[in-house]
Amino acid sequence: MRKIEGFQKGVNLGGWISQFNAYDRAHFDSFITEKDIRDIAGLGFDHVRVPVDYVLFEEEDGTPKEDGFYYLENCRRWCEECGLHMLIDLHECYGYSFDPLKKGMDRERFFYDPQLQERFLKLWRRIAERFCTWQEQIAFEPLNEVVLEKVADAWNKVASSYIRMMRTIVPDSYLVVGGVCYSSVSSVPLLELPLDPKIVYNFHCYEPFAFTHQGAYWVENMPRDFRIGYPLKQGLYFDAVRGMGLSVDLAGSITQNDENVIGDGFFEAIFAPALEKAEKDQVPLYCGEYGVIDLADSEAALRWLKDIHSAMDRHGIGRALWNYKEKDFGFSGEHFSGIRDQFIRVL
Repeated sequence: MRKIEGFQKGVNLGGWISQFNAYDRAHFDSFITEKDIRDIAGLGFDHVRVPVDYVLFEEEDGTPKEDGFYYLENCRRWCEECGLHMLIDLHECYGYSFDPLKKGMDRERFFYDPQLQERFLKLWRRIAERFCTWQEQIAFEPLNEVVLEKVADAWNKVASSYIRMMRTIVPDSYLVVGGVCYSSVSSVPLLELPLDPKIVYNFHCYEPFAFTHQGAYWVENMPRDFRIGYPLKQGLYFDAVRGMGLSVDLAGSITQNDENVIGDGFFEAIFAPALEKAEKDQVPLYCGEYGVIDLADSEAALRWLKDIHSAMDRHGIGRALWNYKEKDFGFSGEHFSGIRDQFIRVL
């Protein structure tokens, strides 16, 4: 299968200019600096995925502003000096957010509203025109995590319009497009897009979900004290999920997997349909987010990372770990200090 060159081993800069606590320039100026980019390059990564929210580029009424470009241009320059590629990911656009903490968000309207889509494409035109000089260094991802499965066909139409517009400005950049159900790997076969040599199918992988998100405060029905290990026999996993009163939905793609043990071989099984689709369409695969919450046992997290990396490496799947710093998944914090050397080897 074809690879996404220059984007094989990356890390997310979540929490910087996306999913921040407050619109605070002091935070934007200090959370990610040139030193962080040098440190990331020193760990052997070849790229960063940079989530950014529309509020860095425009006011609520659509008036353009420059804040987002200031930080992205700094990051691009730092990356160039360190030999890194960069993926710009629009994490939120006006009228749509994946964020489960935004309870009142209508997660369907954007995909059927021509005015919201026009604004979305207008913003992306500004971004593409600003970075079109660096097409080999920079890749673009239209929108993070489409939540609802029922908008799959509508999302294909929006994403197709995005691709056609972007190709008039950045014909040689990778365009990285995920599917529905929070960009689940199982949704890759639902993608129907205009293809060219620089289109990439994207997915996110936090399976088994109740392991990677154990104790997560933002997950509905997840007890804060829920803990579970890895690897684990499937039967014990389901018993634990049900025993804590969790929805079986938190089992995620396990229900699609015939493996008796959730461990080595598990990822091979759940990746299979996406691999088949990518091979058929001759499109590279990329995992834009994967990781384990910092509440999990660190040794279990290492075993999980080793297994998912083995599956990705076998098939040339590019990847970006979630997350570099904070956001409950950051590997640069105190949680990983005791296993830092082992962690770096696993990376």
